[in-house]
Amino acid sequence: MNYAELTAAVESTIGNPFNATDMINFTVQTEEKIYNAVQIPALRRNQMGVLTINVPYLSLPTDFLYAYSMAVIEPTTGEYIYALNKDVNYLRDMFPNPTEIGRPRAYAQFDADTFMIAPTPDLPYEVELHYGYYPESISTAGTSWLGDNFEGALFNGVLMEAARFIKEEQDVIAIYQQMFTDSMVLLKQLGDGKLRQDTFRTPQVKDTVR
Repeated sequence: MNYAELTAAVESTIGNPFNATDMINFTVQTEEKIYNAVQIPALRRNQMGVLTINVPYLSLPTDFLYAYSMAVIEPTTGEYIYALNKDVNYLRDMFPNPTEIGRPRAYAQFDADTFMIAPTPDLPYEVELHYGYYPESISTAGTSWLGDNFEGALFNGVLMEAARFIKEEQDVIAIYQQMFTDSMVLLKQLGDGKLRQDTFRTPQVKDTVR
């Protein structure tokens, strides 16, 4: 399902045309719900970076949503050594002195734009960040992974947002809500279950597949 097909299907089901801005809003709101609820393996990216000596911070990618892993690469051997994904309070407790330097062993999201690294790097280590990201919306790209592979969740979510917007009857909205919920259950079973049964590292989500 591409964006034109999505728009036509929603307007046909609702029985009401929408202007372009409203349709984009319905779509983006739905995508945000989905991408924050399910860790879809197909929507991952890798980015290489370089740590700065004596600086315990690293900037996040602009499209960063959540981290899967961060590997610190040993400069002499090229070995990938995976850092632990922890909270800032853990890093402060384990490495209370920011002047303590060494090969980083843990990282935490410090704020909206920055990771904290600990201990503070003693060398300009290269790092590989594996992360989930916000893909371009189907409303601007025309197509998307959701539209191509799991259109039910996208369609039902947009349908629900559109029904709320026009203040549809509560029982109708409830039906669309349930349809979206059912679609999300199936998507979570796929994204957080069937595609992730052999995930090695935590804290990646793994749902039980029945």
